[in-house]
Amino acid sequence: MTEAKAIKTPTLPDAQTVTEVKHYTDRLFSFRCTRPASLRFRSGEFVMIGLMGEPDPKSGKQKPLLRAYSIASPSWDEELEFYSIKVQDGPLTSRLQHIKAGDEIILRPKPVGTLVHDALLPGKRIWFFATGTGFAPFASLLREPQTYTDYEEVIITHTCREVGELAYGAEIIENLKTDELLNEVIGEGFWKKIKYYPTTTREESPKMGRITDLMRTGVAFKDLGVEPICPERDRAMICGNLAFNLELKEMLEEFGLEEGANSEPKTYVVEKAFLD
Repeated sequence: MTEAKAIKTPTLPDAQTVTEVKHYTDRLFSFRCTRPASLRFRSGEFVMIGLMGEPDPKSGKQKPLLRAYSIASPSWDEELEFYSIKVQDGPLTSRLQHIKAGDEIILRPKPVGTLVHDALLPGKRIWFFATGTGFAPFASLLREPQTYTDYEEVIITHTCREVGELAYGAEIIENLKTDELLNEVIGEGFWKKIKYYPTTTREESPKMGRITDLMRTGVAFKDLGVEPICPERDRAMICGNLAFNLELKEMLEEFGLEEGANSEPKTYVVEKAFLD
């Protein structure tokens, strides 16, 4: 269910107004908010967002409760979009999941992150590897024109426990086909460069299994109709839980890829700032 937009002038320092909220499952939701006029960021970066905490029992003062969130919207979007998990006893998400259009969130406009095109050397094919809410930075990059001008092929894998948890990513992919701005800027049919590979690990779906297992056995490459990863052609970005990040890092290095950074571009990067 999507809530209608309602915009009001923020009353808190660094505050932005929530314009839309959409719940996908009892564990996942996305929301959009106003964008500070001064905010400039590269698609794939993250910022600190949150809410004001409870008043201190002694001083009565409130401190902001902030966490790192990837910006799911592309750098050209007039608003900001975020994709979040719901943790019932989480200090922040236990409250954030109840926001509605018109509410305020705190946003510290200092974007950073490694999942950016500048951190990779030129290549022909790029892989986006995500688990859970790790899809967020790729939601930004999939709507970034540079992704399609830099690469001949874009492969996005998304592994979740249940089918419903794939809905946000599937919606982003489908909406690309009718995005007037992107079709105009990049060229009609740009989305045909994308190969989308969603998998589940618990609930029955068309493709079951962890992406690392499916790659190790060669099934993923066969399903996608592509050759195995090689450093001469392939570039990769990783965003997921810690075990996934570590296993995929090891696998990519076995393929010959090297980890890069903003200061030293190489053939793959991984986001270490937060976990889903």
